[in-house]
Amino acid sequence: MNRVLAAWRSVGQESLNLPNFITLTRILLIPVFVVLFATPTSDRSISAAIVFVVAAVTDLLDGYLARRNSQVTSLGKLLDPIADKLLVLSALILLVNVDRVSALVAILIIAREVAVTGIRAIAAGEGMVMAAETTGKYKMALQVVAIVLLILEGTFLSDFGNLHLAGIVTLYISLVLGYVSGGQYVWSFWRQVVAKGL
Repeated sequence: MNRVLAAWRSVGQESLNLPNFITLTRILLIPVFVVLFATPTSDRSISAAIVFVVAAVTDLLDGYLARRNSQVTSLGKLLDPIADKLLVLSALILLVNVDRVSALVAILIIAREVAVTGIRAIAAGEGMVMAAETTGKYKMALQVVAIVLLILEGTFLSDFGNLHLAGIVTLYISLVLGYVSGGQYVWSFWRQVVAKGL
């Protein structure tokens, strides 16, 4: 019993670091974003966009700090992708709700995320390493840009250009890159499965 408690304390101490705290902060910002953008006005949309950008930037910050300070933990590996997907998918669902993104596009993006997450979970269970693809990183960056542009549609910033068109075009490009990177994950997974003889 004492050994079990000691193991749990060790995991807790390992997990309570700055990168994981930043990741948890990102998760806590999601309901703030949802409340702001659930009934968007010009002011609320600008506030929602700021919260979304801050949350997206923490994704870069926590990973950088974890690698630089050798603080990569099992909890961080679990929470980081969950936080990313919750943030983007929450935004997409709300954008569908206000008719700025079509339901079909949102479904395609969500389906890709679920499929890749499933493949990575299976791979992890088999001890396979599925490194993040560069294409996937570009996809995520473009998704963030597209979502911010679409959130800001209807605010005073619309005077500077057609934010809806720019956001939709960027989102479509990210959708294509998402399926390209998804194909890369499937190919990498298949090669490792064949190599292991599973």
